[in-house]
Amino acid sequence: MTINKKECLHQLGLSDRQISIYQALLRLGPASIREVAAESGVNRGSTYETLKQLATKGVVSYFPKGRRRVFQAEDPERLLSLGESKQQALSLAMEQLRKDVIPALKQTQSEFSPGNVRFYEGDDGVEMALRDILDSTADSPEKGYAVISTKTLREHLYRPFPNFTKQRVSRGIRVRVLAVGEGGDEAELAERKWLPAGASTDASYIAIYPPKVAMITLTNNIHPVVVIIDSQAIASTQQILFDTLWELL
Repeated sequence: MTINKKECLHQLGLSDRQISIYQALLRLGPASIREVAAESGVNRGSTYETLKQLATKGVVSYFPKGRRRVFQAEDPERLLSLGESKQQALSLAMEQLRKDVIPALKQTQSEFSPGNVRFYEGDDGVEMALRDILDSTADSPEKGYAVISTKTLREHLYRPFPNFTKQRVSRGIRVRVLAVGEGGDEAELAERKWLPAGASTDASYIAIYPPKVAMITLTNNIHPVVVIIDSQAIASTQQILFDTLWELL
């Protein structure tokens, strides 16, 4: 997706007024505050304050001419320096977030809160959950997760994300599946065991990828509802139950 000139300048931290005055100076060349105000359509008081802000950013300079100040726009190439400065500052901020800020915030976070549970609906919610499984599992040492899924839901699961299995395999992620009811395709890096469906026809899918558990079901066998719980305690308990059942089959 491309962005236009004004949006690009916004990304550099320039406001609409700063952009208007900078462009007015580019058209005028060296000019007084009165001339810049007239060309940009901004009142003189605001023009002066904005010119000072632009000078601080290094994209406008000024020099004395008699008893007045004359302002001029720096070459547009100077905008690259402004962008590089913001990029460096952002990189430092990201590093600080990873090393200090996020760990400190996590220490103040309660073990379980409403923020640990996320709800989604529809095919978009299913796709979001499936992508979360891939992204979270790819970063884990085990690079694997476990699934319990019923036949009724399997028919709908990958509708919004048809290349899910291909992406899972390409990222080297393993999965163990307890399939309730017949069916289910064999795939690379996947192990499958079957459980009898019994009398239940409920549609459900449970993915265990510590510290998270994703649960998907269908309302009226049509509309998907997704719940993702981010809790090491819950995920560990679900994993123990899964492993025990897996070994018994």
